[in-house]
Amino acid sequence: MPMNRASLDGSRTGFDPIEFLERAVSIETHERVDELREDVRSILGAHGHDPTVDATGTLVVTRGSGEPAVGNTDRAVSHIVLNTHLDTVSPHVPPEWGPDGDRLSGRGACDAAGALAAMLATFLTTELTSGRLTLALTPDEEVYSTGARSLVERADSPLRDADAVIVGEPTGLDVCPAAPGRFEGTIELGGEHAHAARPDTGNNAVDALAEVLLALRSFDDRDDVPGDHPQLGAPTLTPTVVQGGEATNQVPASARLTVDRRPVPPETPDSFEATLLDQFDAAVPSSIDVSFSFTDRPTPFFDAWSTDPDHPLVLTLSAASGGDVRAFGAATEASYFAGVAPTVVFGPGSLADAVGPVAHADREYVSIDEIHEAATALISATTALLAT
Repeated sequence: MPMNRASLDGSRTGFDPIEFLERAVSIETHERVDELREDVRSILGAHGHDPTVDATGTLVVTRGSGEPAVGNTDRAVSHIVLNTHLDTVSPHVPPEWGPDGDRLSGRGACDAAGALAAMLATFLTTELTSGRLTLALTPDEEVYSTGARSLVERADSPLRDADAVIVGEPTGLDVCPAAPGRFEGTIELGGEHAHAARPDTGNNAVDALAEVLLALRSFDDRDDVPGDHPQLGAPTLTPTVVQGGEATNQVPASARLTVDRRPVPPETPDSFEATLLDQFDAAVPSSIDVSFSFTDRPTPFFDAWSTDPDHPLVLTLSAASGGDVRAFGAATEASYFAGVAPTVVFGPGSLADAVGPVAHADREYVSIDEIHEAATALISATTALLAT
């Protein structure tokens, strides 16, 4: 641990976000988050808070009464939820300090232990004279987001009366009031087997992939597909996995193509599927059967979402952080929360830098200064929003 790293108001709270960050990154969270969650629970308990943990492993703790500031009964924000995730992608990469002690590398350093450290400091440090502040930490963000989905759906969810949600992800201290969604599904083509010496007697499903790929390339040119979004830009549709054929001397009767869709509002899974099948109906020979199905998963895919960039949450947090207001570059479970309350994504670290990928990469790291700056901005913004 580098020396001379002062804790953020540690004299009052006894909590040092940098010490916590180093410990958090040292814990393996790519398969289970129990150890890290219990560490957080212990810290909260030591400060007099009594968090709950639901069946999915989501930790929730709340401070404040939710009562409005004196003389202000119509403020826009009286309950803020701070959310980030506890899990990481594989494999575990242990923490390592940079040569100048100015940054910490390791799995989860920026995605999302950095945001967790800043949010925990915020929850413990913010002086609430009015309003309510909730910390909600979810597991399984990197796979199915079962924790986040349950948090939205359960009857006692703190999101029921939330006025603002801040989701911790690596944004480089920019405030992101929008993000693309993500759908994934498989196109199945059905033809008819035949001897490869007489291809004209069968219906070649693999050959029909040519028409399918061309149809995918022109899909976003349709008038009934959402165009460029003012915050998110254009949607994307990418073929990712292909399978087909059974024998090298046989006309293949089946082929499968998996596609990745990054939608922008107002596209939904249902509208995407209907439009895609209409596109294929005009492009693929009638001798080939075409169907589409979304990849089976226990939780819904992420819809694209956006929050008004002029909302007090966006303006106050961006003023506090000094960062830009822009769209987040990846799909996130903030999608679930945005349907309930105005939502932004914010945190220290970056998905990528000038050298290459950072989050999910072996060189993942976070700047120590950004941890302090993120916590300071969050404390300033939550204080201002809940007091005005």
